Amino acid sequence: MREDLYRELQAISGPVSRETLADLEAFQSEFLRWASRINLAAPSTLPRLWDRHILDSAQLMPLAPEASRWLDLGSGGGFPGAIIAILISRRSDSQVTLIESNRKKAAFLQTTLAALKAPTRILPRRIEDCYQDVPAPQIITARALAPLPRLFLLIEPWMRQGARALLHKGRDFQRELEESSDAWRFDLVEHRDKVGDGVILEIRDLHRA
Repeated sequence: MREDLYRELQAISGPVSRETLADLEAFQSEFLRWASRINLAAPSTLPRLWDRHILDSAQLMPLAPEASRWLDLGSGGGFPGAIIAILISRRSDSQVTLIESNRKKAAFLQTTLAALKAPTRILPRRIEDCYQDVPAPQIITARALAPLPRLFLLIEPWMRQGARALLHKGRDFQRELEESSDAWRFDLVEHRDKVGDGVILEIRDLHRA
């Protein structure tokens, strides 16, 4: 079974070490332990945690394979930010900043990722209060955080510094794009979701219309 997981992970994320797989399995175990006490994810998704959340997060790696400075907004239980941090943890000079205003979820992230020695920085604050604390990320991620018009407002300050966004969206993403079209201009690449039935939106050069 473990070999199946290893092959499955590499098919989604690209080459990883067996030590990285072990770290992801450890994160999964801690996630389930904490989730029995606090709401880290929808209970209905827990039986499929590996594919529904971990692999779904890992699929971002081939879209930014060289990036070392990541920013994850509204991290919740750590998807995708915690998974990205584990996947790049053996690189030098890498860091993933996770912003999560819920103190209990932030405590889970801090405790679990520190134990795994993942290169993370956890900010237990509102996104709007963190612009001065996160200079020039290369990649911004967000998953199930907000509709695109609201999300664009949140990421604009970092996008002006040259960041690129990789945003998980569901099947109704076209409606959100249309709702954003009057107020925003941006370059867009749509990447097929390899795990779910949604899409990964790659956004560059975001600016107000």
